[in-house]
Amino acid sequence: MRIATWNVNSVRQRLDHLLTWLQDCRPDVVCLQEIKCVDEAFPREPIEALGYNVVTHGQKTFNGVALLSKYPLEEANPGLAGDDADVHARFLEGVVSLKRGVVRVACLYLPNGNPVGSEKYPYKLSWMARLRDYAQQRLKTEEPLILAGDFNVIPHAEDVHNPAAWTEDALFRPETRESFQTLLGLGLTDALRATTDAPGQYTFWDYQAGAWQKNWGLRIDHLLLSPQAADRLRHVGIDSYVRNWEKPSDHVPVWADFDLETA
Repeated sequence: MRIATWNVNSVRQRLDHLLTWLQDCRPDVVCLQEIKCVDEAFPREPIEALGYNVVTHGQKTFNGVALLSKYPLEEANPGLAGDDADVHARFLEGVVSLKRGVVRVACLYLPNGNPVGSEKYPYKLSWMARLRDYAQQRLKTEEPLILAGDFNVIPHAEDVHNPAAWTEDALFRPETRESFQTLLGLGLTDALRATTDAPGQYTFWDYQAGAWQKNWGLRIDHLLLSPQAADRLRHVGIDSYVRNWEKPSDHVPVWADFDLETA
């Protein structure tokens, strides 16, 4: 089973890119972030024509997440618990049945948090604390769990081209990285880092200053795995080639292959 994540930065603007990549990569389950449309406006038909079931948790003009699955989604739960006042469409959980048990995939779009001196940074840290509580509860079920999405977190210095330039950014501040490490401390595994220690494994290049051409990138899109998912991990890939397409998203897809057999 191939499970992927991609911040498409507007699904309607990048629909041709998405359809091409789906046919190239052939993922079984896809987590999309920043779809930037309400549920009714999501371009379901061409995606369903490729054999995907589609569930969305949209929001007008910004945010929004979606799950695409070649298998029936037995459950689809929008919203991250812990703050009833938070109406941002940033979280969508889906469940796929296996021959033995299920695999649970949580698609998430974690807040950016900038500027740090505003209310946006406490919101980011609060959201991460809620995600930790969610993961802690789900890990008790001892089922394969994948948290996949745009975390807006640079975990380590080797995950950014120029660490010194990002020290005060919300994506790289010590509190942000500590919160991310707390997630891993629950027993989650960073899929990419389970397969390689190599630097330069970027998933995002800014539109400004020729960042793509200069390879001034960041790794902020992650798949975090429960022990039951990590045990079945086979391969991880970053499809950086899509960043070279015309009018691309500033993020690229990340995918992982698992030894999981569907029902």
